[in-house]
Amino acid sequence: MKTIAVLGSTGSIGTQTLDVVRANRDIQIAALAAGNNIGLLEKQIREFHPRIASVWEERAARELRASVRDLDVKIVSGMDGLLEIAVVPEAEILVTAIVGMIGLRPTIEAIKAGKDIALANKETLVTAGHIIMPLAKERHVRILPVDSEHSAIFQCLNGEDPAQIERLLITASGGPFRGRTRAELQNVRVEDALKHPNWNMGQKITIDSATLVNKGLEVMEAKWLFGVDLDKIQVVVQPKSIIHSMVEFRDGAVMAQLGAADMRLPIQYALYYPERRYLAGERLDFTLLTQITFEKPDTEVFLGLPLAYRASREGGSMPTVFNAANEKAVSKFLHREIGFLDIYRIIAECMDAHRVKENPSVEEILSAEQETYALIESRW
Repeated sequence: MKTIAVLGSTGSIGTQTLDVVRANRDIQIAALAAGNNIGLLEKQIREFHPRIASVWEERAARELRASVRDLDVKIVSGMDGLLEIAVVPEAEILVTAIVGMIGLRPTIEAIKAGKDIALANKETLVTAGHIIMPLAKERHVRILPVDSEHSAIFQCLNGEDPAQIERLLITASGGPFRGRTRAELQNVRVEDALKHPNWNMGQKITIDSATLVNKGLEVMEAKWLFGVDLDKIQVVVQPKSIIHSMVEFRDGAVMAQLGAADMRLPIQYALYYPERRYLAGERLDFTLLTQITFEKPDTEVFLGLPLAYRASREGGSMPTVFNAANEKAVSKFLHREIGFLDIYRIIAECMDAHRVKENPSVEEILSAEQETYALIESRW
């Protein structure tokens, strides 16, 4: 029996993690954390019987306590609640399915407590890879990637010598606006940007896919996860999302991981690694698959990718500014306060205004985030 804790249990990755738990029946849930979707969290508590659960706002926590007063479960809130969830003694693995920089401190504390990390929170490595990876090595903790692209690379490298990597080839669907010009993107609606052609994801990551910021974040994350230079990471557009990513080795061999677009596969692989379990669902039918096509990403239109490479090259606190500016800009776009292309303008202007701090501490990372938010609120 395996025991896990889940940060972000009511979101897309969190709910699919619980689907994997239901299907296998040999995983116990020690702790759950959600934002403020207490209706769904209550259902999860009643089904999985964690001993502790967390919501962000204390007001929501009081409401949830009243709703589950017939159960033996402790309800906590805020950052203190997330930290308590992260280090719950029974859990062997912490699934970080929470969105945003809010996941940074809980992940660090979980590593210090010796928990393996099933990582779906991009911001953790993007902003603090220089802290996370050495700490995980020091504490003998495994960082198990949950993102489909990073899981694909992880699977291709299983049993291989990482020193033999020539390139990491991260695939992108191209999002809902693939092939559009800047002029055509000038007045796109929120509803259009949320229509991802292949994946069913949360709103923020879906917008990030449309801007290619998500692919930029994945490049930044891969650099830390696999210990490769930025110049050895290439993004290729593979519109059908059949190849989830590839590794090219020094001898010219290329290994790829293929499969249906189903996030339960990388989630289950992370939870049971190195074991493979049966997973019900769609299978690729190669007799019906006539072709797999590739394209170069359009970095003249979709500026999320070149801005991410710039942030990663400048390093230090700049990836935090890139991430924070995007997070706030996407929120403004979803609230119809700015246009789609304004997301790029906000990110670029925040990066231009920032003075990089080398090797930032957690406090300096969080400070850079808040400074970026304040700059955006003052200008837009």
